Amino acid sequence: MHPEVYIMIVPTFGIVSMVLSAYSRKNVFGAVSMVYAMGSIGFLGFIVWAHHMYLTGLDTDTRSYFTSATMIIAVPTGIKIFSWLATIIGGQIRFTVAMLFALAFLVLFTLGGVTGVMLSNASVDVSFHDLYFVIAHFHYVLSLGAVFGIFTAYYHWSPIVTGLQFNKLLARIHFFLIFVGTNMTFMPMHYLGMNGMPRRISDYPDSFNAWNEVSTFGAILSSLSMLQFAIVVENQLNNGEKVTNESVITPTYLLSNIVASDVLEGQSNNAIEFNSPAPLASHMFNSPVAKFVTSV
Repeated sequence: MHPEVYIMIVPTFGIVSMVLSAYSRKNVFGAVSMVYAMGSIGFLGFIVWAHHMYLTGLDTDTRSYFTSATMIIAVPTGIKIFSWLATIIGGQIRFTVAMLFALAFLVLFTLGGVTGVMLSNASVDVSFHDLYFVIAHFHYVLSLGAVFGIFTAYYHWSPIVTGLQFNKLLARIHFFLIFVGTNMTFMPMHYLGMNGMPRRISDYPDSFNAWNEVSTFGAILSSLSMLQFAIVVENQLNNGEKVTNESVITPTYLLSNIVASDVLEGQSNNAIEFNSPAPLASHMFNSPVAKFVTSV
């Protein structure tokens, strides 16, 4: 299961790096180390596949190995988190919808990662296994982390792909609904798990009722947020304004010979999709290698 989880989150890492850089108007901090960290996560993800299987009869040495390997994977993950934070600090941040989703991803993925380090310890995992704490951890990392990354990509690139701008007010309502709803759904599961509520049950004692009601209300909000997203897409396709190439400003993370001041002033874009007419036409380029024409 877990190699799949790490591989599914890798595209989100790239999305978040580009969006945080674009709307902070700064290059990604430590870009080379970020690449090595992503490669390390991809490799280590294939050798930690038993770190939720401590109760399957593993011997002590094997449990110790998977505990250590899972803790080690937190190192490249931490490098990426701190590099993203360093990218934001000191930048000219624009709180667009895509930027809000990217920042929310940082918060949610970090929370899920912290509980993941806790569960990587075999002794702790034996206690929390088959409790709602594991459900909360998993959903904060993947269901919230990867899904928020997908929405980040949609709000960043969909205007270029469709040639139509989405309604920013409706999109912000979508963000706040899904952010509040998902946190209300899964945060109480940490408390339920620590109090001993098992998963895979159809009923539970009344002592767990209060947090479950909060979680249920959060699930309703999350469902409404998906309806709101459908409204955003429908409104964008039917009533969206035409997009110009100046709609999104991107920094110099693809070209090294472009004048940085031009980018900061919004006079030049350097990502291939933002240098092309919107919407993007099929078979626009004769070669997969694009040639940029810039003034130095």
